[in-house]
Amino acid sequence: MNNELIEQKSWWKRNWKWFIPICGIVLISFALFISSGMGGITTDFVQAYADTELYENALLKVNDNPEIKKLLGEIEPLGKMAILEGQTEYSNNNQSVNSTVRIIGEKGKAKMDIIADRINEEWKYSKINIRIKNPPEKKQTIEINTAE
Repeated sequence: MNNELIEQKSWWKRNWKWFIPICGIVLISFALFISSGMGGITTDFVQAYADTELYENALLKVNDNPEIKKLLGEIEPLGKMAILEGQTEYSNNNQSVNSTVRIIGEKGKAKMDIIADRINEEWKYSKINIRIKNPPEKKQTIEINTAE
């Protein structure tokens, strides 16, 4: 019997044929992601996810509207998934926002459109609209008074 030790190849020598192409694909994918503008969209969602004051203050104004209470009932606080499912676009060094999120009331669902600017660390709303689509007989857009 031959009891010689069999010398195995190193990890790099055994795996370089698949490792190099995978690294290349990952680097190209990352470069395409950054250059496509998706990085900015991702940043906007992260900012919106963290900026709960924007949505909480808007919901206070919506819940004060008697027409909304009649059609949708009391609006529930926004869940984090509602923000991620919506659309958010920040501009002007994150001092302006244009956002759409779904809202759920006791009597139905709708979309809330927000246009706001951050002035002195506080959101000033220039537009808050509630768009009701279903049921079709309630389909309408209600503009919320944003005057302070």
